[in-house]
Amino acid sequence: MRDAFHDELDAIGQSLVGMANLVIGAMDDATTALLIPDLALAEKVIAADDAIDHLQHELDARTIDLMARQQPVASDLRTLVTSLRMSADLERMGDMAHHIAKQARIRYPNRSVPDELVKTIEEMGRVSHKIIDKLALVMESRDLNRAVEIAIDDDEMDKLHRELIAVILDDNWKHGAEVAIDMTLLGRYYERCCDHAVSISRRVYFLVTGEYQSEQS
Repeated sequence: MRDAFHDELDAIGQSLVGMANLVIGAMDDATTALLIPDLALAEKVIAADDAIDHLQHELDARTIDLMARQQPVASDLRTLVTSLRMSADLERMGDMAHHIAKQARIRYPNRSVPDELVKTIEEMGRVSHKIIDKLALVMESRDLNRAVEIAIDDDEMDKLHRELIAVILDDNWKHGAEVAIDMTLLGRYYERCCDHAVSISRRVYFLVTGEYQSEQS
């Protein structure tokens, strides 16, 4: 029975990695839809968010069922409780991609992003891909060195977010309040997605060590 229990634990872990990979694809497609712009791709991301939500609900139900049936203790209980929290973070990351795609759809056939911020959004997309891709590896391998790196990688996203806000607040901004609001929201979506990734990396650290990762790491 213990072998079957740990097989189920492993299956939950693989489902979490699968969610992370779905989020990578959603964020990549949302960024592309935003910058081209591409209405069909935006619609694809919006529709695909249902799959991420469904996977979270299914995974949480399996986790709770396993807790009820097996009454795990110590590290096994920590694994299951942490899984519930990680699935919630991954679902919110999927929501960020959904919001970006909706922005692309709302402004279509126009591009939401003014010329002077295209490079910044491209970089935000690149950094989010790098962080989530590394997160999937961390979740699968439980590599603590890479887990710590994710918080450091997130500094790059924070820097890009500050640069975006600086452009919007500059006296030379000529696109009006509506575009400024759009861009502020877009910057927030990318930043929050990566914040959730940092949160998951810290949960993996706790899962492996039983200790909380320092906020300064």
